[in-house]
Amino acid sequence: MKKIEAIIKPFKMDDVREALGEIGITGMTVSEVKGFGRQKGHTELYRGAEYMVDFLPKVKIEIVIATEDVERCVNAILETAQTGKIGDGKIFITDVERVIRIRTAEENHEAI
Repeated sequence: MKKIEAIIKPFKMDDVREALGEIGITGMTVSEVKGFGRQKGHTELYRGAEYMVDFLPKVKIEIVIATEDVERCVNAILETAQTGKIGDGKIFITDVERVIRIRTAEENHEAI
C-alpha cells in the first residue's frame, strides 16, 4: 500500500476530487494548509501599507491506496491540478506498512 500526499492550489480541489472519483478513489482526507516553496510568498497592500505574505494557502490531499493504483491516481492529480504556473504544488508518495479500520478492526486492503 502507498500513501499519496498532494499539495495543490485551493481552486483546483473540486476538479481533482472529481477526477479521482472517476477512477474509483473512494476516500481521502483534505486539509487546508499554508506554505511556500520556490514561490516564496508575495506582497500585498492593506490600508496603504505593504506587507509580506510568507505562507500561501494550499490544500493537502491524503490518500492511502493499493500499490497498483498509484500511477492512475498520480496521473489524475497531475492532469487536473496542473496550471503550468509556479505554485502548482507537489505530490509525495510513501510506503504504508499497516492500516487498521477502528470500527471493525479490519486490516490493510480490507481497511481501505
